[in-house]
Amino acid sequence: MLPESWRPVLGEELDQPYFAELMDFVERERAAGPVYPPRDEVFAALRATPYDRVKVLVLGQDPYHGEGQGHGLCFSVRPGVRIPPSLRNIYKELRDDLGHPVPDNGYLMPWADQGVLLLNAVLTVRGGEANSHKGKGWERFTDAVIRAVAARTDPAVFVLWGNYARKKLPLIDTGRHAVVEGAHPSPLSAKKFLGSRPFSQIDKAVADHGHTPVDWRIPNLG
Repeated sequence: MLPESWRPVLGEELDQPYFAELMDFVERERAAGPVYPPRDEVFAALRATPYDRVKVLVLGQDPYHGEGQGHGLCFSVRPGVRIPPSLRNIYKELRDDLGHPVPDNGYLMPWADQGVLLLNAVLTVRGGEANSHKGKGWERFTDAVIRAVAARTDPAVFVLWGNYARKKLPLIDTGRHAVVEGAHPSPLSAKKFLGSRPFSQIDKAVADHGHTPVDWRIPNLG
């Protein structure tokens, strides 16, 4: 279930009563109807970005709730799936900030492969119902993920877009780690997000930490 690199820092969470209750809840939900992402992709973000390789943590809220969209990485969709509005705004800002062309797909695995942990605060959702698994225990688990990254001596960059994500700021040692805050890229707050140049800020912080820069370009698949 939990990827090997994360077990030393998160293994105790799996033994807590709340986690067993959470797993029971998710299984009941799956028995009643569609739940996304599929079982084998719930921890995909942790599997794609090992604990000791995290140099940027981007925090989302919960998975996309449409069939075939989410695959366990926040803001990302499978190849062939239409790019969602929030990710489209992220791409626009990436183009305006760093000059990278807008790709033809929303598959963000190339970022995860480079040490960008694309973590949702809630890791499952009922099909067609956004935030339907909020408050069931996932937040406690993903807070533990944030704390684990923040506990490392190797500094990381935490990207907190929107008020929901910014509430996690107390979990982060800002003396050791960098934090990039801003409006959420959703259409509701796009006017504040667009023009905020977050990628330049992330790149500077990554360089200041002595890490290899992230290549933010997403290859076209078409």
